[in-house]
Amino acid sequence: MSVRDGMTAVTLTVGPDHTLRYAARLMAERRVGAAVVVDPESPGPGIITERDVLYSIGAGEDPDREMVADHLTKDLVFASPDWSLEEAAVAMMRGSFRHLVVIDDGEIVGILSVRDIVRVWTGEGACCEVPARATARA
Repeated sequence: MSVRDGMTAVTLTVGPDHTLRYAARLMAERRVGAAVVVDPESPGPGIITERDVLYSIGAGEDPDREMVADHLTKDLVFASPDWSLEEAAVAMMRGSFRHLVVIDDGEIVGILSVRDIVRVWTGEGACCEVPARATARA
């Protein structure tokens, strides 16, 4: 199986001047854990994740005042759609991150998460509803 088989082709993008609250709201609405940050003044994309938002709020920062630009990861590891899922999983483990931006011919073509890999490996198909037993935990 390849990254192409597991990636989400439609990615959420935000700008560096958006607030963390705005980015978090968009991620929550779309039920995703990351957004690609596109800055026309930067040489490449960045990524903001739910973990970045969590760390900021945990540090007492105001999500209405904090900007995405101050919390994103700029030095990304990119995946090719032709990578195997095993290669992607190894890259994620080595880098201690849970999302890979997928690039093909210099263009962003998707994003791959650990959840996407697990979904493909377990044969669960397209992601959607969380089972009721999983949401009942405190």
